[in-house]
Amino acid sequence: MVFSSSVFLFAFMPLSLAVYFLLPWRSLRNVWLLLVSLVFYAWGEPVYVALMVFSIIANWGFALGIDRCGQEARSAGKLLLVCAVAVNLLLIAFFKYEAFLAENVNACIGAAAVPNLELPLPIGISFYTLQALSYVIDVYRGEVHPQRNVLYLGMYVACFPQLIAGPIVRYQTIEDQVLNRRETLDGFACGLRLFIVGLSKKVLLANVVAVLATDMLARGGSDIGAIGAWAGLVAFSFQILFDFSGYSDMAIGLGKMFGFSYLRNFNYPYLSKSGTEFWRRWHMSLGSFFRDYVYIPLGGNRCSVPRWVFNIFVVWFLTGLWHGAAWHFVIWGLFYGVLLVAEKLFLLKAVRKLPAIAQHLYGIVVFLFGWLLFWAEDMGQFTGLLWALVGGYGVSGASTAWELFAWTYVPVFLVCAVASTPVVPYVRSRLLQWGTGEGPSGPFMKVDLPAEKRFGTNGLCSFDLSGVGDPAKRRALECVAFGVDLALLALLILSVASVASGSFNPFIYFRF
Repeated sequence: MVFSSSVFLFAFMPLSLAVYFLLPWRSLRNVWLLLVSLVFYAWGEPVYVALMVFSIIANWGFALGIDRCGQEARSAGKLLLVCAVAVNLLLIAFFKYEAFLAENVNACIGAAAVPNLELPLPIGISFYTLQALSYVIDVYRGEVHPQRNVLYLGMYVACFPQLIAGPIVRYQTIEDQVLNRRETLDGFACGLRLFIVGLSKKVLLANVVAVLATDMLARGGSDIGAIGAWAGLVAFSFQILFDFSGYSDMAIGLGKMFGFSYLRNFNYPYLSKSGTEFWRRWHMSLGSFFRDYVYIPLGGNRCSVPRWVFNIFVVWFLTGLWHGAAWHFVIWGLFYGVLLVAEKLFLLKAVRKLPAIAQHLYGIVVFLFGWLLFWAEDMGQFTGLLWALVGGYGVSGASTAWELFAWTYVPVFLVCAVASTPVVPYVRSRLLQWGTGEGPSGPFMKVDLPAEKRFGTNGLCSFDLSGVGDPAKRRALECVAFGVDLALLALLILSVASVASGSFNPFIYFRF
């Protein structure tokens, strides 16, 4: 089951929320969330619910064992931690990478020595496994207390808002919220607004440009030429942004409806002026996971340059492999590893001397090239599309410019480009500045872009008028807020109509 489906929007979500708020006690609400989350997962993968339950129970037991060892038996606790890491990695390796390993080993030795079991991939296994693993590691580090109630831990691991495609929610983020969260009308309204924004991104933007991306890129560079290649690559870039960030917005919004405060996962990544900045803004929960649980334990940058380069490449090899069991994902990850090392050593100094617009163009070239590597499953596809991008097959390849139909997507591209910038928070900040009479809100590109460790979402989809003292200005801003809610209602109607009509609705997270 996915959020942008009729079953979820018309049945599962309303029923889950209705029963949740009818239950009088926090313990019952937590158990209800666990039950509906298991049903949500079992809707498409009934067999693999057992795998998730095993993961929950195993990590619950490992964490309790590590806690009981304490400081007096640190070596025993470390042994349990090693076992927990091994069990979690073996689960994900077996179900996600067994076919990839068998294919490559058999190709190397020229014989079918390793059987390819062709197991269907458990949806979301990469996300909930990393969450469970971070929980056990944090218990070992003493950063969180172990959860004694296995049902509550199960609720955290399996919680359906972030189960399928993240964001990766660490237990330390919601540890206190398991029993002490407060559901409020304002929080529910904010969550509903954010859910609508995410659903609109997914259905009205990502699904629309996905049609062009699928049509263009699959045809090959020689057929589509420069126009088709650029149109397809730009369309895919917008598709993956609004598909993924839209899903994250829906997950965070749903979490708010249930009283949880998840951290932001995207921070306008297409504004980036470098590859380094891009990865501080894109899928931030994954980046922070690899930073805190792989990069820093390896030594981070507090070591020799060769060791630091090694640490970077380990992180980016794993980042690529995490995205899928295929070599083009590994190459994509290593591309960013090479780029980030080059930027750290010398390239970023040169880029920062350029005008701001040139820096932004550099950032755009970086992520477009990265998405080309991400999409192309073999070098033939990659080189063909790259040659088309630089004009090797002419303007339109074997087609005519009219046959490509790329020109019909120009209005959608313009909407996507605007939606990729903080135009809404900028306008909101200017309105609040007018209402409160405070100082300037800052440059457009700096609005709503928090420091690296400030990923809170309380300011998303909210319009706090508590600081507006002038009654006339307050009434004016209340009218603006009402108009925004009417616009969101219109977006919801359009999105639901699109889902109900059975429009093209790809789900790109099955590989995760």
